[in-house]
Amino acid sequence: MATAIETRRSFLHFDPSHEMSEAEIERLVSLAMLSSTPGNTQPWRFVVVRDLTLRKELRAAAFDQAQVTDASLLVIVTADPSAFQSDRERYSPTAGPETSKVVANSMMQFYTGREWLQRDDAVKSTGLAAMTLMLAAQDLGYNSCPMGGFDIDAVGRRIDLPETHVVSMFVTIGKPVSDAWHRGGQLPIGEVIVRDRFTHA
Repeated sequence: MATAIETRRSFLHFDPSHEMSEAEIERLVSLAMLSSTPGNTQPWRFVVVRDLTLRKELRAAAFDQAQVTDASLLVIVTADPSAFQSDRERYSPTAGPETSKVVANSMMQFYTGREWLQRDDAVKSTGLAAMTLMLAAQDLGYNSCPMGGFDIDAVGRRIDLPETHVVSMFVTIGKPVSDAWHRGGQLPIGEVIVRDRFTHA
């Protein structure tokens, strides 16, 4: 996995002729679904877009970025912040009925009246899932690109996004036809590690 992390880059230009099988797509999404979420609430909803006409419309909403139509796979990662309320005990079926009820009740107590926290945690969860999706793609011999440069409202209309859901990001996956940009360089590790607490001058 370290190799996948070290070699993963964001590619902008993909081979539009390359097709992914349904088995590959389901494998990638199933791996992404192993990402962590609070209380295992799994608020992500992966919109896998294969319709070419819709892809063109989404490309227009993404300021004509070519990877939206040219990548083998376009996944719109969305979140349902209210997922914890729906059939709550299904989120821990292997834990047994009593533990499942305890987890469900704790999630209700934690989120009720805290809509901002529901949304924040749902979006955090989709970020973890998107990263897992990209690393899984890398491990399976594909390349990817996370995307945030698009008209969120226009995208929501194009995919008939439920009012309770939010769009988190796009992830495009495929076979690149050109190299990724050189890495911009990471900050010194001493600048990003904080030991115990922040110090103020």
